Amino acid sequence: MGGHPGTFVPLDGGGAAAAFDEIEISILRSLAVQLLELIGPGDEPAEDADPLAALFAEGPSEPPSDPALARLFPDAYGGPGATETDDPEELRAHSAEFRRFTENDLRTRKREDALAVVRSLDALTPGGDGGAVLELDGEQSLRWLGALNDLRLTIAARLEISEDDQVEELYRLPDEDPRKPMVMAYLWLGGLQETLVETLTP
Repeated sequence: MGGHPGTFVPLDGGGAAAAFDEIEISILRSLAVQLLELIGPGDEPAEDADPLAALFAEGPSEPPSDPALARLFPDAYGGPGATETDDPEELRAHSAEFRRFTENDLRTRKREDALAVVRSLDALTPGGDGGAVLELDGEQSLRWLGALNDLRLTIAARLEISEDDQVEELYRLPDEDPRKPMVMAYLWLGGLQETLVETLTP
């Protein structure tokens, strides 16, 4: 059980499974660890801090300067839904306010998603060929989905792509192009994400 390489299949009783070879496991784990490093620890409250105060701890009010982080933590206002009549100063103020109270929570969730990927890969029992079948329950599937999405956003930012049609162009890159491995990872993660979504869709 495990489906074709690079795809998730639904498990009886819920959840999903995918077969990975040793190299794929290593790549996925490495990407998830890099994502954890990129997200960073955030401002963790001290152990003796008031938990209620920690709940209302303020995060940053400015968007991150790193383009990959800017995609992981986008502005809540002034995006594609903004209209020309919106006052840019007002939008910026709203956005800064929203970011201050939501980014820490978002950072925690994204970190937990990436950690779930690392932990479930570490728990795999490799077969004779070094490969293994990963089985996820419903909650793990959602964590994996979040992490796969974040990984694709991060790689897209590094490749400076925003639209799927650009991916088609990148697909045709010659093998010697330095971006080719990252493009292949982006497409592979996309296949994993798509088939994982299908297992969650009744």
